[in-house]
Amino acid sequence: MESMTQANYGRKVWSQLNREFSAFSILPKRPWERSGWRVITDRPSFTVGGGVAENATLPETTKPAFQHIAAKPKTIVHNFDMSEIAMSLADKDDGLGDLRAVLKEEMGKHHAEHINKMLLTPLECLYQAGTHPTADLVDNDLTSLYKIVASEAEFDACCAANSAIFSLRGATLCDDVLYELYGETRDVGSSWMNAYVDYGDYSTVSSGGTGRRNLTLNMINTALRELQIRGGIPKIILTGYDTILALGELLQAQERYLGATEVLPTHNGVRGVRGREVGYKVATYHDIPIIPCKDMGTTGEGAGISDIFILDTDYIFFCTLKPTEYFEGGVDSGDPFGVGKLGNCGLYRTIGETICTFIKGQGKITNIQRE
Repeated sequence: MESMTQANYGRKVWSQLNREFSAFSILPKRPWERSGWRVITDRPSFTVGGGVAENATLPETTKPAFQHIAAKPKTIVHNFDMSEIAMSLADKDDGLGDLRAVLKEEMGKHHAEHINKMLLTPLECLYQAGTHPTADLVDNDLTSLYKIVASEAEFDACCAANSAIFSLRGATLCDDVLYELYGETRDVGSSWMNAYVDYGDYSTVSSGGTGRRNLTLNMINTALRELQIRGGIPKIILTGYDTILALGELLQAQERYLGATEVLPTHNGVRGVRGREVGYKVATYHDIPIIPCKDMGTTGEGAGISDIFILDTDYIFFCTLKPTEYFEGGVDSGDPFGVGKLGNCGLYRTIGETICTFIKGQGKITNIQRE
């Protein structure tokens, strides 16, 4: 008689996915203490006060300009279910074993990865047709780094170049979705809300060109200089693996000495790529750690490389009202009515928001390609 065999898969599940969430990891985590704060948006006047003549009348008073800013926490939820039969059979035959544990672990990774994607969601200004979020989505999702590290000039150029796309979504999309941040609108009088953005020329994108520029060291050096002039101290460069490779090639062309030290940068516990201070692989640039992120967006149409964020993480962070928690209910807890099915439901929940208290100290370089 022919022997009967059964495939034995084992209980270990090997993920085939990159579940890295570097953008979320590198942001400092702070408790939610207040929903609003004040910022100084302008210096006291330089035309009053200062030197006065002997026994002269006191000059007019002057003081800095204050602005009130407010933010509201966002609730991020991911849930999943398991039927009673699936859980009962999981430790039979060639099942997974503890199905609950497997799904709980994977959904926990998914929760963090999805938060990471929200932080790097390209908005309409990035001209990626078909991927634009609606106003409701932007309101409910965490505020993207692309929206925080932005400027009025960037949005003006974007809206002008992509008016056909925006007209499909309502006349107020630009004002409501792009320009507004923490209850304030980027306009002529709010230069304090403008980050340093090297975005190229959106008009070439709208006319059929790619709008991309070759990445150069001068782009990055200029961004670092401008951010320091503004008062920022860049702590981290966040970009994609492709841009790190392109940067390494640029630096390799300028290498003029033998011998190098291997470095592996870390920031908030996140490890960067191993490389040399100057060479084909780079780990830091001007002593600033370079952290790769698989979810980094690419601005513009056609082939290009990932955008670059240059962040001062003293002033940009994830503010937590309630940290990530796991909840579960259903048959095993004796309440199938609560979940409405004969099974269990699990849920991950995080409540917080991306906060930046010094927008001018943050930078972004977009619309780039390899030389």
